[in-house]
Amino acid sequence: MRIKLSPEDAGARLDKVLCERIPGLGRATVKRLFAEGKVQVVTPSGKLRRAVKGDVGAEGIEVEVEVPSTDTTAVPDPDTPLSVVLETDLVLVLDKPAGQPTAPLAPGEKGALANALVARYPELASIGFSPREPGLCHRLDTDTSGLVLAARTKEAFVTLTTALREGRLDKRYLLLVQAADLPSVGTIDIGLAPHPKDKRRVLACVHPRDVARNDPRPAVTTYQVLSERDGIALVEARAPRAMRHQIRAHFAAIDHPLLGDSLYGGPSVPGLTRHALHAHYLAWGGDAVVPALAVRLDLPADLAAFVTTDEG
Repeated sequence: MRIKLSPEDAGARLDKVLCERIPGLGRATVKRLFAEGKVQVVTPSGKLRRAVKGDVGAEGIEVEVEVPSTDTTAVPDPDTPLSVVLETDLVLVLDKPAGQPTAPLAPGEKGALANALVARYPELASIGFSPREPGLCHRLDTDTSGLVLAARTKEAFVTLTTALREGRLDKRYLLLVQAADLPSVGTIDIGLAPHPKDKRRVLACVHPRDVARNDPRPAVTTYQVLSERDGIALVEARAPRAMRHQIRAHFAAIDHPLLGDSLYGGPSVPGLTRHALHAHYLAWGGDAVVPALAVRLDLPADLAAFVTTDEG
């Protein structure tokens, strides 16, 4: 993109001019563009000179800017494996491994579940919340393994996402925590809000002060302990309207953070390289649009190694 500076730009720093003249560019992005040499000034001879952040503009000067793409559409990636647990004309239930993003975060990124999905089912490109989430009714954290639901028609997508929003899908998770002092069954009813100091986390608003300051959304997680071995409990949790990081933040709030969950203070365990959370069960009672379904998925090997269970 080439920008010609106006009389109003004269005397202003180029970084500030770019923030004002190019929609969507924040100060952090502009700073990075300067640092990477992607902002250049056109000299009187027509050649390009690398600009620095402190350069000051003058009327008539032209600036060449390599504007980063903001298109995060999921590009088809047939080389990324895709594990389909259930396939019908209306829905897909997928097994996402730990370590794989559900959807791409950067333009052109590959390797996400969405990339593999749109490569095998190209009709999903026109369905979903956005082009980066083709057909996907919900997401899982990158290091959470397990079941992900996708719709193959727009009608099925509306039905299933409405049911998710209203808590009418039965979604269950398996997790590992330290067993000491954990009741065998429980309900965690603590509102959640974006963390005011760390965008990577959410804040479980336990203290009335946090409730007043952060206006949390209601969030409820119910759980039961399924088994215990060597001080580690295998727990099944339900969060029908699960918000971002809900289970992770809720168990940390009751002093039982998930094993391996360093973001929420979980203990490090030899042999475990991610937080111990697995979406293992998904069921829908059915309606006139989408018939009933129920899918169960065993614990992956890295988590099953820590517990004795009759699951599967």
